[in-house]
Amino acid sequence: MESRTRGIGRQSLIIAAASFMLIAAAVGAGAFGGASVDDLQDGALSAQGSYLAPAGPAFSIWSLIYIGLIAYTVWQALPAQRQDARQQAVGGWIAASMVLNGLWLVTARYLTLWLTVIVIALLLAVLARVIVVLGRFPARNLADRILTDGANGLHFGWVTIATVANTAAWLTQIAPESWAQAADAWAVAVLVVVLVIGAAAAWATGRIAPALATAWGLAWLAVGRLTGEPESTPTAITAIIVAVLLVAAGVVAVLRRRARAGQSTSR
Repeated sequence: MESRTRGIGRQSLIIAAASFMLIAAAVGAGAFGGASVDDLQDGALSAQGSYLAPAGPAFSIWSLIYIGLIAYTVWQALPAQRQDARQQAVGGWIAASMVLNGLWLVTARYLTLWLTVIVIALLLAVLARVIVVLGRFPARNLADRILTDGANGLHFGWVTIATVANTAAWLTQIAPESWAQAADAWAVAVLVVVLVIGAAAAWATGRIAPALATAWGLAWLAVGRLTGEPESTPTAITAIIVAVLLVAAGVVAVLRRRARAGQSTSR
């Protein structure tokens, strides 16, 4: 009975967190009036906000992420998942990520730019924890793999590049003008760090979703630096290389996971 009660509590917590996320996202995005996200914080969060900001179409991935998280919320609420060990281990972290997701948009609209950096950094840390936990528990079936690993993997992958863009936007606002001379070098260095994080996530989970989401953001970052302002060919080329390497790392991780699963089955 106690285990069943905890399961219901976890499921209810995730439903509540998802509801908050959607309401906060609607408020933060200006669905009830006000400026669009691009215009918030004096345009610092727009595609022109920094060298590491993806072009506008990149943000369409949020629709897929929200659909995935909503589908996950419905699926995890079914009785079959109530006492599932995997969901018990990761459910609270996923709920926290949903709350922070919605809180970021509210912070961007009503508070300050440096606070958005703190919120998105916390969101990235929580999602990293989700990825680590999922790596410890194999998915039970295809639905689990798609909805738990897929939706949260896309969330993590996109937030990885979004954290970089958000932090770069803040630093662009406060840094002295002399820093602009080394902007290309700093951008390249940060993108190398993104490659390390993305490859580690793929290796830890054996899933390609995080790499695909990050690569999507990097591809549009390259478009932004080649066709918009601020223009930076070195940043664009590095972003393309990192995107390709991340997808390759994701493919290798998936093949490695399947090979290990095949070996376990044959024993």
